[in-house]
Amino acid sequence: MDPIRKYILGKIADRKNEDNFRSLRVVKGNADFTSNDYLGLSRDSKFHHLIDEEVQRHHLYGGSTGSRLLSGNNDYVERLEAQIAAFHRSEASLIFTSGFDANYGLMSTLPYKGDTIIYDELVHASIHDGMKASKANKVAFKHNDLADFEEKLKNATGLKYVVTESLFSMDGDTAPLKEMSVLCAKYDAGLIVDEAHATGVIGEKGEGLVNHLGIENNVLARVHTFSKALGGHGAAIVCSHDLKEFLINYCRPFIYSTAMSLHSLGAIKVAYDYFPTLKDRRVKLRQLELLLKENFQSTDEIKLLPSDSPIQSVMIQGNSKVKHIASLLQREGLDARAILPPTVAKGQERIRICLHSHNTEAQVKALAAVIQGISQNMAQASA
Repeated sequence: MDPIRKYILGKIADRKNEDNFRSLRVVKGNADFTSNDYLGLSRDSKFHHLIDEEVQRHHLYGGSTGSRLLSGNNDYVERLEAQIAAFHRSEASLIFTSGFDANYGLMSTLPYKGDTIIYDELVHASIHDGMKASKANKVAFKHNDLADFEEKLKNATGLKYVVTESLFSMDGDTAPLKEMSVLCAKYDAGLIVDEAHATGVIGEKGEGLVNHLGIENNVLARVHTFSKALGGHGAAIVCSHDLKEFLINYCRPFIYSTAMSLHSLGAIKVAYDYFPTLKDRRVKLRQLELLLKENFQSTDEIKLLPSDSPIQSVMIQGNSKVKHIASLLQREGLDARAILPPTVAKGQERIRICLHSHNTEAQVKALAAVIQGISQNMAQASA
């Protein structure tokens, strides 16, 4: 066996031995409790019709043809960036082909050698990878711990950048952004907020947590992704005109990536037009969240994390155990997935439940009942 293949097979075997092997699969027909399609736009026929109309009206056909700095720029994307900036009450925005590219590009480009990045320990992998590519110093603070945050912030050197998520993708809790913004002002730090899971979900029109709190003037940059509540793909960094020009000139993931297709841009525009009309769906998300909590009783073996969002995590320690419970849910027609290391820390394995406006009360009650039944069986077995 050649050495490269031996290495590949060895790493695959490591994952299998850890009971942590991943594979792609297609699930059809089950109630969706795993996708990030919080507002149901990916299955909304009216939304799809509006996209078709937008595509035909503006002739949004053909490929991207190149990067934005070469042949991929056009009037349509520039108008869309202005619309996104206005929606989030900001000077400017810059569109990227994915949320990963936006986070990676921002964190690898802006902080430089001698600067310090102070980050919440639970930030997304794309932020971690961006920080690794940066030459800046990196210091983590305990999740949502303001005392630890201030201690790390006041001891930082060089230009100071703070990065957190507004709505955390695995725990479903929110960052204390208002308090963090005050501390950032006190210590001359720039606050960067990943709004991926808050976009469309939080705020009167789905503007995100920063706008909901009214602190947009105290935030250096926000990342709003289009692959979750918007039902599309891509992302925008919402920021000042100066930072936008800086990124256009220095951010490699932007400079060397092919621009998004016109059809994709059309879908994003329609979603932003559509968001203000979806208040009833945001209200329903809150109702389903409360319904799940009413029908769920945590035990020593299975615990529901505190969260006031559509992301509800059920902690079940151990890869084998959480994978087994996920498979039982699938058999009952409920598509909720196991989350394993390295996505979460070892010992923090869980079933991640994503609620959607298209979920029914009956589905939510069924999900809670199945998990409660499993929990009771586990308690009896260990007694």
